[in-house]
Amino acid sequence: MTLNFSTSYLIRYNFLIVLLLASASLYAQQPASTAGKTAYADTAKRAQTDTIAIKPGSSKGLNSEVKYSAEDSIRFDRKNNMVYLYGKGRISYEDFELDADFVRLDQKNNLVFATGVIDPKTHRYRGRPILKQGSEPPATTDSLVFNFKTKKGKTYGVFTEVEGGYLQAAQFKKNEFDEGFFKNGVYSTCNLPHPHFGIHILKGMVTEKQIITGPAYLEIEDIPFPAAIPFGFFPKTNRRASGILFPSFGEDPTRGFYMNDLGYYIGLTDLWDAEVRGSLYSKGSYELSTLARYRKNYKYDGSLNFRFASTRLGVEGTPQYKPQKDFNVQWSHSQRTEANPGTTFSASVNFGTSSYYSTTAAGGTYDVNQLTRNNTSSSIAYGKTFANGLFNFTSALSHSQDFATKNITLRLPEFSLNMSTISPFDKKDRVGEQKWYQRLSVGYSLQGSNSISTKEYLLFKPGSMRNFVNGVQHNIPVSLSLNAFKYFQFNSSVNYSEKWYLQTFRKGYLAGQPTVTDTVSGFSRAYDYSLSTGLSTKVYGIKNFKKGNLMALRHVMTPSVSLNYRPDFSQSKYGFFRQYDSAPVGSSDLSYSIYEGTLYGGPSAGRFGAVGFSLDNNIEAKVRSKSDTSNAPIKIPIIEGLSFNGSYNLAASSFRLSEISFNGRTSFFKQKFGVNFHGSFDPYQLDATGNRIDRYLLRNGGLARLTNFGLSFDFSFNSEAAKSRSQNMQQATANRASMTPAQNEALNRISSDPNAFVDFNVPWNISAAYSFNYSRPGLTSAINNTLNFYGDFSVTEKWKVQYTSGLDFQTKRLSLTQFSIYRDLHCWDLSFRWVPFGQYQSYSVDLRVKASILQDLKLSRRRDYYNNF
Repeated sequence: MTLNFSTSYLIRYNFLIVLLLASASLYAQQPASTAGKTAYADTAKRAQTDTIAIKPGSSKGLNSEVKYSAEDSIRFDRKNNMVYLYGKGRISYEDFELDADFVRLDQKNNLVFATGVIDPKTHRYRGRPILKQGSEPPATTDSLVFNFKTKKGKTYGVFTEVEGGYLQAAQFKKNEFDEGFFKNGVYSTCNLPHPHFGIHILKGMVTEKQIITGPAYLEIEDIPFPAAIPFGFFPKTNRRASGILFPSFGEDPTRGFYMNDLGYYIGLTDLWDAEVRGSLYSKGSYELSTLARYRKNYKYDGSLNFRFASTRLGVEGTPQYKPQKDFNVQWSHSQRTEANPGTTFSASVNFGTSSYYSTTAAGGTYDVNQLTRNNTSSSIAYGKTFANGLFNFTSALSHSQDFATKNITLRLPEFSLNMSTISPFDKKDRVGEQKWYQRLSVGYSLQGSNSISTKEYLLFKPGSMRNFVNGVQHNIPVSLSLNAFKYFQFNSSVNYSEKWYLQTFRKGYLAGQPTVTDTVSGFSRAYDYSLSTGLSTKVYGIKNFKKGNLMALRHVMTPSVSLNYRPDFSQSKYGFFRQYDSAPVGSSDLSYSIYEGTLYGGPSAGRFGAVGFSLDNNIEAKVRSKSDTSNAPIKIPIIEGLSFNGSYNLAASSFRLSEISFNGRTSFFKQKFGVNFHGSFDPYQLDATGNRIDRYLLRNGGLARLTNFGLSFDFSFNSEAAKSRSQNMQQATANRASMTPAQNEALNRISSDPNAFVDFNVPWNISAAYSFNYSRPGLTSAINNTLNFYGDFSVTEKWKVQYTSGLDFQTKRLSLTQFSIYRDLHCWDLSFRWVPFGQYQSYSVDLRVKASILQDLKLSRRRDYYNNF
């Protein structure tokens, strides 16, 4: 068991502590607003609402107006030249502000003293002095003394919040040379007066340009850590400071002993910073990484991370010892909406070699979720809306990658231009109902892409760029919708599509098989069009019940019928199809499309003239409320949608009737349990070999064959869990730019794994998802069904248990199963993760500070799936 707390972080946080104590000293620098003799009013006591101002020059050493007031009273002692402020006293001078329940101004000795008071009812100390100067955060003290003439001051019991933590110091004083000295300082992210842990600094000195500290050590639950630094010497700057990032040490059974994440932090500007890190292994492996973060307030933020690894596995001198090179690049960028209205730009990039995560143990994190991932994708997107919102242009550079097959697809770029649907014959200032021609609507859309699909190891080979496939597609839909015969909706549309390519293909027979024989470069244009018209209506059925809680059932049917027509574009007059070269005698394949294999394909062969039909069903119940004394009805959906679809092609010579597809959905328990299903029926018979024949099953007394069926459902017995998770995720994502790399990794893990998020406000949650698929296109059938479940429950207010698992019914095995236990320790978190069985059997125990600024202050013990160290 090791304590992962490097010396660099201790030094860095000591630096913060001393720097903040120096700020606290500035609070005590109140100018001599009461030095010398000042003429006051004759009364010895002023009302609580009075505010008294001392003009510059009225007292020795004043440069500007001094204001002071008190809520209770102000008392003047002319004999001793004293001013007393009682009850929320306040003094302001230039950018200096002081608030306290009791303030004493001693003009004779040039001293100001501020303290709180003990409440006679509660016997608690309240009204502590609060100091603030300029943009510095406020600091709370038990009491303070300051001499305006000598510029010396001393504070007792300083407490302030800064840099994501809390600073306390027993004593702090300042001399006439603008040097500060402090004693018994404590920095912690725990907000309690007596913190659970802290970094203790025995003494230190602060000057204008440098900071010097004495011994410093870590203390947890009043137990000091048996290691300390004897002293620290740091330059004091007003910008980010660069410095060395100290490594951690350990052992990996496959790569040997390691020194992990030795690096250098570069504080470029307030908008940029970077980290360069490296890891070395005793068996010859090494890793390098560069992380850069940037942010411009109210504009954009992001980060860029590049990682490279050279891994040696096996025994030295064997072929397996040859180094394996891997890399990974991640880039995230987000732009605020108000930064450039009407324009969007975002990036989410994650690409590299498919073996990076498995070979490097997910970059040394041993994260099971990363180790088991089998794909990744990236996108860099730009969008713009113009012409008063009529047009919307989007473009993206994207990639998708399969780690198992090593397939990679690049789209460089893909773009689209969409026009909102318009009614060209309608008028904005129209009076009365629309004429039939004013209902005519026109739209336009354009899509384009330049893509390649290949193996990742072939991507950068010579000549690979010639394998890119590109094209542009235009679509112009024209539609008209009218009410017909009072109860019917008449719809008619014409759709025109045109595709542009820079290459087409020629085919011929080689060794008796058709194959591509040539690629012809040059611009080529293909087009097609289709016509459709149809009628639809709604039929309502209602059944009322007089007794019981069930009041009524309502069934809504939406039948529709349509006529669709498309010409035969394989005719020679169009030029889209050609005859095979060197086709053998008697071959049934005589023609092919020259656009086969292009990005968007080409026009279809064969004339299509079909009658389409569909029927949609919706059933709901109306019941009386049991919780409402007025018996107000409640609507409960029974079937939210059950649709049947099919068509009959009048122009086809065989198989005119299509498969009849259906799909539906419903929900139970106040929509917490949702069910979706789909499938299809084939009306044709099969021969002895399992091939379809043009003969209806009705002739043999059947109706149709079920060729496909799918069922899925999911449920959550506590819907507030998903809602709470979503709200917290949105808040965390908004602060992504200020997160550390480890926090970003955790946020990504939460996004993909619902069980990785711990919310102690939700006492329990049970969620599951089930999917079932049946397929029988011929004589053989296949069934796949899986069950995944996850959830959590709170043992107490501070203890949370989570679980996630699944079952594959086909293999009769459990999927990745994981248990997690969390304990909220106020300013610390205790977590235990356990994978009890399977390939990734492992466990880990982590005790860490919650605050991100002390992310490396943690105690860890783990047994990874291949690392038992």
